[in-house]
Amino acid sequence: MTYNMTIGGVEHALPICKLNDDLAIGAFVIFGNVELTCACAKALLEKAPEFDYMIAPEAKAIPLIHEMARQSGRNDYLLVRKNKKAYMQSVFEVEVQSITTAGTQKLYMDGADAEKMKGKRILVLDDVISTGESIRAVEELVEKAGGIVVGRMAVLAEGEAAKRDDIIFLEPLPLFKPDGTPLPF
Repeated sequence: MTYNMTIGGVEHALPICKLNDDLAIGAFVIFGNVELTCACAKALLEKAPEFDYMIAPEAKAIPLIHEMARQSGRNDYLLVRKNKKAYMQSVFEVEVQSITTAGTQKLYMDGADAEKMKGKRILVLDDVISTGESIRAVEELVEKAGGIVVGRMAVLAEGEAAKRDDIIFLEPLPLFKPDGTPLPF
């Protein structure tokens, strides 16, 4: 089962994945699709507010933020990690509960990245916003670091997130019944 949609001008089929007996999602995976990644990056940049740095959680947003940095002529971007790495110093952390990840997880920011953000305009990116928990956690880390969140962006806003007026997104994505029938927004 798939859900077909046009995203950034590119036709894309999202596999329908059952989460439980009552709910399924359209799995948006940008990995490996260069055309889709480039088109989404371009479309998001056209809607983006002025910013100094972009930040995203790993992992599915990495191709998107990389391409947005490339297209905008920027030489860097910032990532929030799911695991502490040996090279990270003065680490900031926050807990998050995502719809697609079982259990509570932590997100980590390197202190060197935090230093870059002090007093700077930060654009928070993700591939999909559903419950908003991942983007909220990234925003919390940005604020702890002294950055100023000027925008929250995603390729897709899933379910009720499509009704939010505090995020910028390209397309709404419905939630689904396990049989693949879209639920109303």
